[in-house]
Amino acid sequence: MLALTRRKGETIVIGDDIIITVLSVAGDAVKIGIDAPRHIPVNRQEVYELIQEQNKKAAKTAVADVSALSKMMMNSKK
Repeated sequence: MLALTRRKGETIVIGDDIIITVLSVAGDAVKIGIDAPRHIPVNRQEVYELIQEQNKKAAKTAVADVSALSKMMMNSKK
């Protein structure tokens, strides 16, 4: 992990098109602004983890549903 020190108003640039700006610092909270292209998702970690969990559940459900549907179709041909 790269650790950088920045002050209010200072920025960090990632690649050619992502800019992170320190907007404010209050106690132990830092407010940052992120300027990134629309095609790059930017989420808080807890939101990212929730999205990943929901995607895994959806993938498992889809496989189970296809399997059940396949069995139903096989039974209806008899």
